[in-house]
Formats: sequence, C-alpha cells, structure tokens
Amino acid sequence: MQEKYIDENKQGEAFAIAEKPQNTKKLFLESYGCQMNFSDSEIVASILNEQGYNTTLKQEEADLILLNTCSIREKAEQTVRMRLSQFKNLKKEKPNLTVGVLGCMAERLKTKFLEEEQLVDLVVGPDAYRDLPNLLKETEGGRDAINVILSKEETYADINPVRLGGNGVTAFVTITRGCDNMCTFCVVPFTRGRERSRDPHSIIQECKELWENGYKEITLLGQNVDSYLWYGGGAKKDFKNATEMQKLTAINFSQLLDMVAVAVPKMRIRFSTSNPHEMTEEVFKVIAKHENICKYVHLPVQSGSDRILEKMNRQHTRQEYLDLIKKGKEIVPDISFSQDMIIGFCGETEEDHQLTLSLMKEVEYDYGYMFAYSERPGTPAHKKMEDDVPADVKQRRLAEVIALQGELSRKRMASYVGKVHEILIEGISKKNENQWKGRNSQNAVCVFDKLEGQKLGDIVSVFVHGNTQGTLLGETIS
Repeated sequence: MQEKYIDENKQGEAFAIAEKPQNTKKLFLESYGCQMNFSDSEIVASILNEQGYNTTLKQEEADLILLNTCSIREKAEQTVRMRLSQFKNLKKEKPNLTVGVLGCMAERLKTKFLEEEQLVDLVVGPDAYRDLPNLLKETEGGRDAINVILSKEETYADINPVRLGGNGVTAFVTITRGCDNMCTFCVVPFTRGRERSRDPHSIIQECKELWENGYKEITLLGQNVDSYLWYGGGAKKDFKNATEMQKLTAINFSQLLDMVAVAVPKMRIRFSTSNPHEMTEEVFKVIAKHENICKYVHLPVQSGSDRILEKMNRQHTRQEYLDLIKKGKEIVPDISFSQDMIIGFCGETEEDHQLTLSLMKEVEYDYGYMFAYSERPGTPAHKKMEDDVPADVKQRRLAEVIALQGELSRKRMASYVGKVHEILIEGISKKNENQWKGRNSQNAVCVFDKLEGQKLGDIVSVFVHGNTQGTLLGETIS
C-alpha cells in the first residue's frame, strides 16, 4: 500500500470492518496522516469491537465518532478542526453522540479541544487506547474524558488489529513506536513519546497469521524502523544498566527483517520509515539476500545542505547520506529510493536550496513527499529559531523542487519500460474498471488490462510498454 501521508486538501479516510452480530453500537472512525495512524486505527477498532462497537461508513448513524489525527503540519490540523466543526453540528441533531480525537493532535491540543473550543467529548493520546472503554464510561455520565499520558512501554503487541477497509492483500505491522531523534522541526517525540521496540516473536506471529489469512504483502512500520532493538527476550526497561543489556543477545532491525523474511518466505515485505543516520549496510545486504523483500527504501533527507541539516539536528551530513545511497545501489543494483523534503526551513538561503536540488539530481529519487516548512508549537525550532523565509519564497522553492522531482520520477519510470516486472494485484484502476493496479518491487504503480482468471492478491508477470510521470503501463505475459 502506498505511504499514507496526508493530502492536506482532503479529509481523512473512513473505514469499515466486518460486523459482530451481537454488537449494538456504531463507530465511525476516520484517519488522517501517516501509516502509523492508519495502523493505530486498526488497534482502536479492535479494542472497541470487543466493547460492542461495529464500524460504519455513515457518520449520521454513529454512536461514537473518532478522528485519528496528525500534527505534523499546520494545514493538517486546520483540516481536522474543520471536520470537528461539522460533527459539532451533527451533535445538535444527536445529543447522545460522542465525538473524540485520537493520536498526535489529541496530545498536543487537549485543552483547546475540550475546554476552549468545546469540539469534543473525548481526547485520547496514542499510548492510551487500552483506556478507551473506561473513558467512554465517563462520557456516558456526561463528563469529558481525557488520557494523553505517554508510555515508555506500550507497544500493543498483544492486540490483534482489525484490518480496516483494506484490500485483503496488503497490511501494516507495527514494530516500533515513538522517536528519540529530536529533529528540531518535528513534533512526533512530544506527541508519540520515547522509542520502544516490540517483541520480535509477536511480530513474526502476526506476519504468519496475516499470511494464513490470505494477505500477500506486509509493511513493517515505525517512526524509525532502523532503530529497532530488542534485548535478549526483554526490553530496555527490564535491565538495570547498559552493561547488563550488552551481556545478552540483541536483535536489531536487519536481523528482524531477516527473521521475518524466513518466517513468511512467500510474503512480500516492505518497511517504512528509515532514518539515514540509523540505517546500516546490513539492511541492504538482507534486502539483497531475500527475493521476498522489496527493493525499495523510503529514506527521508529533508535538505541537501549541511548547514540546514545541522539546524534540523538530523545527525547526518549530505555526504554521509549520499554515501549510504551509493552503498545501497552497490549492494542492491535495482533498488529505488524516495524522499521527504522540507522547503524553506529557518534560515534557508538560495544556496541551501540549490544544494537540495543538486542532491536530488544526484540521487535520482523515484518519488518524494515535499512540503513548505510550517512551525510546530513546542518544537525546538519554534522555540529557538525564526521562521524567516518569506511565504512567497517558500512556495517558489517548493514549486522548483516539485518540478524537479516530476522530471526525476518520469525518468525513473521510463527506466522500467521494456522490462518484465512481477506485479502484486492490489485493486482496480481508478481510471479504468477493466484494468488492475499494483506495484513492482521498487514500489512503482503499474496498471494493466484484466485477464480472465486473475484476482486480487495474484502476483503476475507484466511487460511494461509505457509510462507516465507516476505510473507504469503494461500487459500481462503468459
């Protein structure tokens, strides 16, 4: 499934699941933002499914409306606020309706939502979903309810997520939660807490169950998957000191990736997101070792300028990043990369901007996610730096970055033409109901005519004969 970064001009995605006949209440659950939010929504649906809630796609028939929110950019928050205003009007028609906010905005804007703006009845942070049944009892008594306490331990490893409204082919498996990196522009460490890794045995068990239930591809998820580290059957909290931990066997991300690939050898495997300063050569070697690990890495860089990278506290230099890309291409020759780029960060000059463009040309990304910098209250950049790049300059530079990425994407898509690719059928093309859509190992989307006998979840050989900027055009070969 393509990365679900928020489209800031679009409302969130609502999902439905199979109903339990005995359940009598209705939940309308809408997710905004990244893949982690989508995965968390599946955990929430599972918890509430056991509390008598079936999900619905119709907000007007819901007893409970929950928005799983994103705080990564200001416009994302504005979108959610507008959505909550709509639900406030719905509450006038249905006085018993409960409206709640989950996730990153819940932690950051708890007081505003509950007291100042009175938009919601319920505010739940990303580490407090187990407390939802108790919090809902409080709202039934006419009280507002809140739990945004962050945890150093919670991984939800024992909760079997309900797979929400997906295609039954691809699924997310969360392996880490939180972030310790403290990039100066980022609110995630404050809204999702400290890093912690999930028990590898529970990860492998979930992957096996997904395969047994007909899923053909998984994406291992974390804010920083490469920081995954599990100490000898325990977590960091179980040991008195670093020396004690070092005496025990630690499982890192490359080892976990290898374990998953062996455990489900016919399952396609992806992972996201990687951090340049934590990713190792060993990860590339594991990708090269296993046919079922896709040859694609999302590797955010944020800027091509060392000066800006230092201000962002990115903990890697331009050259270190380029060396990592080079090493990846040497070990996995047909690998593809995508990027995240923040344009117009505090103090960014035209020279810094040109360095970003030159880095993009050197890497030749398949695609990317590019945004103008917006201040996030509470972050180090907001507290200590001036957002001094004029809005019109940001937008001009952003347009240049987007245009360049368009050229690079078209070039990369063209490099796949004239070759046969193994495509996992994930759904029907939005533009033509007589065509399938799916992705190759490098994460490039391909559309091709349906043939009799083909079905969702099949992996088929497709000859690619053409391309657009973002899509491959092909035909199935026998």
